[in-house]
Amino acid sequence: MHVRNRALGGYKFRRQVPIGPYVADFVCISEGLVIELDGSQHHEQTDDDRQRTQWIESAGYRVLRLWNNDIFQNMHTVLEAIMAELQRTNDRDC
Repeated sequence: MHVRNRALGGYKFRRQVPIGPYVADFVCISEGLVIELDGSQHHEQTDDDRQRTQWIESAGYRVLRLWNNDIFQNMHTVLEAIMAELQRTNDRDC
């Protein structure tokens, strides 16, 4: 993915990171951002996803959920959304 090797704004992301009972798809630990990639099965798992998000947020992270379809069809927009979320983190610190 385009977030590997600090390719996105110099931010370091890790893939498949355990956070409590869950495994996050991607995490930028320094910015406290978890990126969850959701496929079509998540239409039926909204309660599970909500609980998962709440647990991860209670551990001090923010969660950005992205659809697999968007990643394959609109990568530029997805990368902009990730950068915007990372920038929000930096804006709060000022």
